[in-house]
Amino acid sequence: MTAVSPRSKGKEEGLIESFDGKEPRIAPSAYVHPLACVRGDVEIGEYAMVWPGAVITADAGTIRIGKCTIIEDNCSLHVGTYEDWLQTRPGFLEIGDFVTIGHGAVVHCRRIGNHSMIGMNAVVLQNAEIGESCVIAAGAVVPVGLKVPDRSFVAGVPAKIKSEIRKDQAYWVGEGFEEDFSYYADYIRKLRESRRIGPSPIEG
Repeated sequence: MTAVSPRSKGKEEGLIESFDGKEPRIAPSAYVHPLACVRGDVEIGEYAMVWPGAVITADAGTIRIGKCTIIEDNCSLHVGTYEDWLQTRPGFLEIGDFVTIGHGAVVHCRRIGNHSMIGMNAVVLQNAEIGESCVIAAGAVVPVGLKVPDRSFVAGVPAKIKSEIRKDQAYWVGEGFEEDFSYYADYIRKLRESRRIGPSPIEG
């Protein structure tokens, strides 16, 4: 992923915080909702989106989020294990391009490959690695250290690799759309043009 530079806070951006002298780096075309928080050594790529209530914290390593990746409402992304905190090895979380992290998911792993989808309220624990074009089912709990091959369907508590993704599931990982930025650019444009309507008064 191409490196991006820090930018000043715009009117649409959320709580952007430094940590231990390291600042988030957000691509100019990316979007961070005003009710999201991005903290520390975080890099967010072109046309990526961070939705309301999401919290991305890189306080014990680096988080890199690829282009056209969507971090949906109320997600929590955090880098670091016990060993990272003791500084015995560097912590990192790398999320690829065209990834979707579903509403309420908790991501604490090492890597999520391009075009993968993490389902709503799924949990991906420390040192797990998710390959490319994978689908992690809603509510799944991916255990510590699990290595998931490319094009896998994963489900359950604890989560297990069930099969390769089916043809109908390939839709959810957006295969074949690597060069189509128009959807992301148009969606971000609409977000930036939106205006606050409420809260509306309650009518008795």
